Amino acid sequence: MTAGSPDDVRHPIVAAVYDRWMWPQEALGFRRQRQRMLREAVGRVLEIAAGTGLNFPLYVRADEVVATEPDPYMLKRARRRVTAAPCPVTLVQADAEALPFENGYFDSVVITLGLCTIPSAEAAVREARRVLKPDGQLLFLEHVRSLDRRVAHLQDLADPAWSRLAGGCHPNRQSEKRSNATSSSIGYGERASSSRA
Repeated sequence: MTAGSPDDVRHPIVAAVYDRWMWPQEALGFRRQRQRMLREAVGRVLEIAAGTGLNFPLYVRADEVVATEPDPYMLKRARRRVTAAPCPVTLVQADAEALPFENGYFDSVVITLGLCTIPSAEAAVREARRVLKPDGQLLFLEHVRSLDRRVAHLQDLADPAWSRLAGGCHPNRQSEKRSNATSSSIGYGERASSSRA
């Protein structure tokens, strides 16, 4: 998959099973993390890599949301959730590495479980910062490479097959480093670990 054209991104099977695959993870905590993060999304919001629109009903403080997604199959499913949003949502088929918006246009930019899939996460974060107002905030929720060496090794082993099966998702990305977190970035999420309770 190469960056530069949303037409290159097509994962009809992943789009068809994504919500069912995410349901147990949502029930075990992702939904709660989404809710917590999206309470911080205010004003004019850009959501990058919106997928099937799982975030749309949770934008309780946003005035409007512009949701980008390169995959037409994901966008088709996201359209079904637009009416569940408490604010207007506009869908745009766009590549995260080349966003079609003016500099400093958005109050908040949201990326949820997207940096693991975007071919150039660094370019996507640069674009997010470009379209963000100077006093805006970048909000992200990502799974990341484990700090536990054993778990990280398993993530590395799983990556080649997993990325082919899961629409380009790389379970071993260090997304928090790629986000180049600053005071205007708020990250949510937890690392995988092998520690026992």
